[in-house]
Amino acid sequence: MKNNILLAILSIFLFAGCQDFLDIRPEATVPSSGLDYSKSENIFLPVSAAYAKMRTASTHAFPYIGAFEITSDNADKGSTPEDNPTMKQLDDFTFDSSNGLINELWTGYFDVISGANHAIQQMPLFESALLNADSKKYTRQCAGEAKVIRAYAYFNLTRLFGRVPIIETTLTAEELAAKQQSSTTDLYNFIEKDLQEAISVLPESYTKDWAGRINKYTAMALKAKVHMYQNEWDSVASLTDKIMASGKYDLLPNYREVFSIDGENSKESLFEIQSSTLGKSTGDGTFLEYGYVQGPRGNSPGNMQGWGFCTPSASLINFFNSRGETVRAATTFLYRGTKTPEGDSIKAACTNPVYNGKVYTPSQYNLWNYNGYAFDHNVRIIRYSDVLLMFAEAKAHGSSAGGLSGFDALSAVNKVRDRVKLLPLGAITLQDIWDERRAELALEEDRFFDLIRTGEASTILSSKGFNAAKHGVFPIPSQQMQLNTNLTQNPNYN
Repeated sequence: MKNNILLAILSIFLFAGCQDFLDIRPEATVPSSGLDYSKSENIFLPVSAAYAKMRTASTHAFPYIGAFEITSDNADKGSTPEDNPTMKQLDDFTFDSSNGLINELWTGYFDVISGANHAIQQMPLFESALLNADSKKYTRQCAGEAKVIRAYAYFNLTRLFGRVPIIETTLTAEELAAKQQSSTTDLYNFIEKDLQEAISVLPESYTKDWAGRINKYTAMALKAKVHMYQNEWDSVASLTDKIMASGKYDLLPNYREVFSIDGENSKESLFEIQSSTLGKSTGDGTFLEYGYVQGPRGNSPGNMQGWGFCTPSASLINFFNSRGETVRAATTFLYRGTKTPEGDSIKAACTNPVYNGKVYTPSQYNLWNYNGYAFDHNVRIIRYSDVLLMFAEAKAHGSSAGGLSGFDALSAVNKVRDRVKLLPLGAITLQDIWDERRAELALEEDRFFDLIRTGEASTILSSKGFNAAKHGVFPIPSQQMQLNTNLTQNPNYN
């Protein structure tokens, strides 16, 4: 699937002009595509371009790991003390509205929304021009796919900023500058509507060549997560139970395989951001530097090193040790002065004592002409273990919904534990589930917002400088407030 999607992206770049298409005003303005709507082979091209918007440095690389993981107790900034003061601000909660990484997240996710809006607007034009009933149906499926992409971008923006403008069509610059922020409630309602409409039209799966493409269960899992952030536990239980009962997904037997190149788009994966060099050493940049910026700093050879950001914290390592974690620890932590099971050395001279092992990519894959570490590493967004743990949390909150899968809270958690050779629990509490989420999803950009939604952040992150009256959301970037004077700043930010 990875190659098919990325090749389709290259096709639309060649067709419409790569630079013109990428330089979309973040909030929604797009150039005319010049697509021939009578040709069914063109239907997917706008959707493919929307996928490409998620594979950028702004959305799923450096700013992403900063706001979603380095802010948590799981990770430190890493690299060297003087490297990137703006990232240090995120780690220490000293950021304000001028922080450039926060602005990149705003522009990056609105760029995704722009691409998704463009794709959604193209589909009725294809449907009107095409005569074949299957082709018409496919346009509606592709529109659903783009709505999931848009919903995902808005979910991240809502978690980050609390209130942002809702934009679902192409607007002039003047119209964009007049848009006001929607409430968090209205944003979640908008996201849920997109996802529900997508669920009604998306297929359950694709052929192996397109494995990993957004399907009905992707939309259901994302919708469950959206409901979880609103404490709507019956909806969480119902949606996750249906995914579990479908038989389409399961845990891979080997935890390490989940984060390998061979483990991408597996039966455990419901949503991944695709990244690939397409097996080349030069050419079109269809890769994402998510793994590279977290790679071992100062390692050798050159294709086995990165920037060294987002290093596991002492808190996370101690947490693993206190639980007797061995299987997950062996994958999650990549220590200097060791050799990986795949035969790569992490030299003792590396800058930091430990790195994120979940983005480790063996040297045999790192073939790009400069460094190339982890360029072929997909970003895991939603895995089946997350579905199991969302279901368990909903049940622990007292939900009676969802009886198709045969699971209860305890059996769902124990299934996750069994895979990593931990003894089964005899009873379950909310804290048990939250701890299991921390161990299972460590360094996968879930922890910070898990702490926010569960109310634990004010206690756990206080030593880092977290202020509950302020840091539950990030500041509206000052650059955006200059562009749109109708935007209002979040409480307690300048």
